Amino acid sequence: MALGDFFKKKKEKIKKEKIKGEVRPEVEEKKPPEEVLTKVKVKEKRPDLAYQVLETPHITEKVTDLTKKNQYIFKVFPEANKVEIKKAVENLYGVDVVSVKIIKVPRRQRRLGRISGWRKGYKKAIIKIKEGQKIEVLPR
Repeated sequence: MALGDFFKKKKEKIKKEKIKGEVRPEVEEKKPPEEVLTKVKVKEKRPDLAYQVLETPHITEKVTDLTKKNQYIFKVFPEANKVEIKKAVENLYGVDVVSVKIIKVPRRQRRLGRISGWRKGYKKAIIKIKEGQKIEVLPR
């Protein structure tokens, strides 16, 4: 069946309905954009996402100084992007993330005598959270 025949059949069906006196509802049943904008999205809790994105918290002396500025650093998997990291931290720790910065640390060649090898590279994310909120990275 050709595509043109399909549209012809629809037109014929509409003409028959008009002749019978049946009223077809118009497409005006769609909601106006004002109603659509008033709906609030409910965040889905997905704790399994955090374990696919976040590897470990990165704890150094410099990082402990950054916690005063509400910034925390996590090692993340190389495939993770900013949006996934933001969702993972919000779901796992229940905080509001303001910004995410990603740093890719390259691998480096190391040598011990005649033996040479490579130190692994990794990806880390600097996460800034809302003022007044806190992440307990190390349990006390």
